[in-house]
Amino acid sequence: MKTIAIVYHSAHGHTAHIARHVLEGTQSLPGIQTDLLQAEDLARTPDDLLHYDGVILGSPTYLGGVSGPFKTFMDATGRLWKTQQLKNVLAAGFTVSSLPAGDKQSTLVSMFVFAMQHGMVWVGNPILPEQHAGVPYDEAANRLGSWSGLMAQAGHGAAADAFVPGDTKTARMFGQHFAETLQRLGGVAAHQPGEEVTA
Repeated sequence: MKTIAIVYHSAHGHTAHIARHVLEGTQSLPGIQTDLLQAEDLARTPDDLLHYDGVILGSPTYLGGVSGPFKTFMDATGRLWKTQQLKNVLAAGFTVSSLPAGDKQSTLVSMFVFAMQHGMVWVGNPILPEQHAGVPYDEAANRLGSWSGLMAQAGHGAAADAFVPGDTKTARMFGQHFAETLQRLGGVAAHQPGEEVTA
């Protein structure tokens, strides 16, 4: 059994909605156990990450970066960085904003740098934009054209589940790809063989 943690912060429910679709994608494969974990909780217990083979990071984009609570979680992993206990764990990221661009790329880059500092292995988003194959824009997977991670757009003040079908479809495909990559690579453990992992 391979284990995945989806670590996210969601102030208004939009990022949580996408996280649940990513979860569905990961669990479409047998032998995968995925947990939804709130960044606010992990900020208090970052060692909980040591129990997972893969970590998918999710945050809304606020002013060109991750949200404050998500950054607090990132900062709380400092001791894990110092001891490189997350080395070789698979990582990926997703973000939501109210505009098609909204500087979401900056948020994904901050997640990527965070993962690289921990020695994690980043999994991108290889889904080709389906509108190029004639699929209507709002129904197209990866309609926003992001390869470094998953991007989704929710209108300003919209309901938490008010996403176009293409974005939720992309989220499921993104989760499935991550789980497939984890199975293919075998989920290399961060700790050395025979070393006890304590949390």
